[in-house]
Amino acid sequence: MTWLMAVLAAVFAVDAVRMRGRLSALAVLGDARGDGAGSGDAPSASEAAAREAGRPAAAAERDGEARAPSAPGAADDDFAVFAAPGAQVDAETVVAARAYARRHRLDAVDLVPRDLPAVRAMALAQLVDVPSYRRRRLAPGRTAGAAVAVSADLVRRARACENDVADPVRFARFAARLKRYACTGTDLAVAPRLRAPRESLAWRYAVTREVVGGATPFVLGAQFAVFAAIVAGLAMAPAWGLAALVSLHLQPVIAIAGTPVRSRDLWWVALARLPYELALWAVTVARRRPPAPGDPDPVDALRPTYGALLDRGIDRFFEPRRDTCPLCGGRDLRVHLRTTDLLQQKPGRFTLERCRDCGHVFQNPRLSLEGLDFYYRDFYDGLGERGMEFIFGFHDGPYRARAEMLRGHAQPRRWLDVGGGHGHFCCAARDVWPDTAFDMLDLSDAVDDAVDRGWADRGFRGLFPELAADLAGRYDVVSMSHYLEHTRDPAAELDAARTALAPGGHLLVEVPDPESPLGRLLGRYWIPWFQPQHQHLVSRRNLDRMLRERGFEPVVWHRGEAHQRVDFVLAAFLLLDRIAPPTGRPWRPRAGAARRAWRNAVWAAGVPLVLAGRVVDALADPLVRRFGLSNTYRVLARRHP
Repeated sequence: MTWLMAVLAAVFAVDAVRMRGRLSALAVLGDARGDGAGSGDAPSASEAAAREAGRPAAAAERDGEARAPSAPGAADDDFAVFAAPGAQVDAETVVAARAYARRHRLDAVDLVPRDLPAVRAMALAQLVDVPSYRRRRLAPGRTAGAAVAVSADLVRRARACENDVADPVRFARFAARLKRYACTGTDLAVAPRLRAPRESLAWRYAVTREVVGGATPFVLGAQFAVFAAIVAGLAMAPAWGLAALVSLHLQPVIAIAGTPVRSRDLWWVALARLPYELALWAVTVARRRPPAPGDPDPVDALRPTYGALLDRGIDRFFEPRRDTCPLCGGRDLRVHLRTTDLLQQKPGRFTLERCRDCGHVFQNPRLSLEGLDFYYRDFYDGLGERGMEFIFGFHDGPYRARAEMLRGHAQPRRWLDVGGGHGHFCCAARDVWPDTAFDMLDLSDAVDDAVDRGWADRGFRGLFPELAADLAGRYDVVSMSHYLEHTRDPAAELDAARTALAPGGHLLVEVPDPESPLGRLLGRYWIPWFQPQHQHLVSRRNLDRMLRERGFEPVVWHRGEAHQRVDFVLAAFLLLDRIAPPTGRPWRPRAGAARRAWRNAVWAAGVPLVLAGRVVDALADPLVRRFGLSNTYRVLARRHP
């Protein structure tokens, strides 16, 4: 216990310094650093507001606060301010925000109240890396929950309306959408005259779930685990327990005092933090549903649909088992893995078999077309869309690494990303190849959304083999990242890539490596097995052969370089989800209070397991990369003329 308390005390101190750096980086509207309306070459906020309103500056000063416009165009022809319920935005703040946005060529500025309460200020600092927020294309959109200034162009592209800020959950969702549609044109700034609206505790759980999605049980479990550990430490190792407690209570002061945020409750929170945040945690967990949801519960709305689908049984979701390998035709097949759906907890059992002649691993029996519809439903879209957006946008490193693979081999002009989802790769790759036109292809309407956001230049919806003839010879690069394993016929996809490429063009493929020893070690909890979605797991040797048979010459292979450091931590997540399944799923029975309490307890107890998984991933990473034991590999291959 002593070492745990020492570690917690150090972590609290380091985290406080990190949060302080982020909050200190916030610009302030109206001062020289913020380049707002009060900077030297611009009129004062009062003068500018008066000029806009057509009345003397003194009159504008006397009028004080005015209700912020909450509809496009209400403030200005090219900018509007959307305010959260309970927020009042005065005219000077509106003008200063507009000036700041214009000066920095921004489309959206989230306005941070100067008096943001301490707990909310620390939460904002945990979620937003302020210095890099504007330039990070895939950073999730975040908000202080008060108001946001939005350009008219962004209002139009994001289809913003007054209803988007009708409650705290919608406001958080609105901020996230703005960042996606203006990925390098969104920032945060402190508004000195803006008062923070009172937080509604009844909305706290719903807002948390909106912000962190499927990680909500882990976040709440981790909070409780930390508080419980400190209480236990005070009893079992009083001196070090007290050190951890003091570090926890000093954290708000270190993080906030002297920064542009001046929380009025700072010292009170510092004195009473442990009992205060324990009470907040209890209220958050107890009030799982918002008081007056603006939208019908999507889970309840889908229960009749899933009930009708499952009433007919699941046999039709599978094709007959085949007795030959789909790659080489060999008949010597062996069961490689049996598992259930650990991703969504939908019913069914799935089998991966390995061909002993060529080593190919494939789903057998594979899903039927109706089965694919069922198991993909509400994963990448619908109920799962926001969660997948969060996961795909969590880190842009893998996207950039794929794009960088072309350096020294090609100067891409037109690039087609197949299976591009919402366009995250196309968006991130623009930092590497700013002059390249990025198109994407996928089955879902996310293609259209990617084009609307400006992440992709053009989008095509449909099956690649069916569209390839219309795209013949258009591209000098085609990429397939974590796509080939989802397809029913990988060979047909490679044929389509050859068709779409111009002679001498390059194909980039990234797939899970079924030969990784991590797959054998973790078994069904190894995330790249990804059942039931992954139908073919192609080894490097088999992919090399398939490429050469189609007129491609592999140029460079990445194994260690392609490793994604997530094996053990995601195995922990899958295990905890299996022990205590998610409760808000329309294909599962309704959850009562006992099941919800069980899930919360399991996740609170499982926090050390998740942290241990993260540590093991980090420690194993150098060895995995050095010896080519990675969970993923990629290849860049050139099409022969």
